[in-house]
Amino acid sequence: MPFDMREFPPGPAPLVRERDRRAVAAWLFCVAGMILVMVVLGGATRLTGSGLSIMEWAPFRGVLPPLSEAEWRRLYGLYRQIPQYALVNQGFGLDGFKHIFWLEWTHRLWGRLMGVVFFVPMLWFAVRGALSRRLLPRLALLFVLGGLQGAVGWFMVASGFFPDSTAVSPYRLVVHLVLALCLYAAVLWLGLAVLRPARRGGGGPVLRRLAVASCLCVALTIVAGGFTAGLHAGLTYNSFPLMDGHLVPESWARLDPWWRNAFENVSAVQFDHRFLASLTAVIVLATLAFGLLRPQPLPARRAVGVLGVAVVAQYALGVSTLLWVVPIPLAVAHQTMAVLLLTASLVVLYFTRRSY
Repeated sequence: MPFDMREFPPGPAPLVRERDRRAVAAWLFCVAGMILVMVVLGGATRLTGSGLSIMEWAPFRGVLPPLSEAEWRRLYGLYRQIPQYALVNQGFGLDGFKHIFWLEWTHRLWGRLMGVVFFVPMLWFAVRGALSRRLLPRLALLFVLGGLQGAVGWFMVASGFFPDSTAVSPYRLVVHLVLALCLYAAVLWLGLAVLRPARRGGGGPVLRRLAVASCLCVALTIVAGGFTAGLHAGLTYNSFPLMDGHLVPESWARLDPWWRNAFENVSAVQFDHRFLASLTAVIVLATLAFGLLRPQPLPARRAVGVLGVAVVAQYALGVSTLLWVVPIPLAVAHQTMAVLLLTASLVVLYFTRRSY
């Protein structure tokens, strides 16, 4: 049966047919969860140096892993041609190559699975008339951007093949990360809009402004974290809160022109990440205090409570990762918690809008 507006009372146009609302929301949240896993896998590939192990971009042929010893040796031969092998992994053998290959292959396979999980149900819901004309173009755009993300990923990986390069470009890494998180935020927001259709919001203007500030600070801190990861800045200044005995490192502004320091100076990049993380913690805790001390609707109150717990956990993980000199398990947990913190901030923002 096609989408019929007569099924709904007067008010904001619904995004989905009422009887399909929970099913569509569950599908969107499932896709968002897969994007979160994809971000975590991407962080793990970077931390283990696995991202450059596959030197071919074969969107369809690459679905299957190597099925013969000859194919394994062919791919290993390609990997031996790039600087990372000569400068970092020389002589680690075919078994060592297989170890890093499987993580990157899983990362790419997961991306392909996300495309299927997004497209097939979208087509099914559309054919059944469950989706409104307002929602379909948004979903189609997200599907196209998801495909573009694969191309951006290869654009990032290709930067690691440059002479004397043993890792990908931090700039391209951050572009890849930001696009992934934008897709995640958009899918999550649509899921919330479908599950909890527009209604009068709560919290008042102060809490709304704090929610916006929290969300922006979390996003900026993640971007700064992307540059920190891309430059391996966490491997230096492994003390807290001082950096080599100073609150602001002496080499904070050593590059010229000055703007390069924010993206290419290890000292400045790590300091900026610390500063933004601390600012985020202060703003989120202010949001928590205001949300709990003033009367709020129950959804908003619960959301700010979760946000407060998330920022404390993330701050502790960040400091621990730094002090322990970026062990892989802690670093992966830190990146995972960053996405969960972004999730919590988006949920607070959704429930404190003027209407949701």
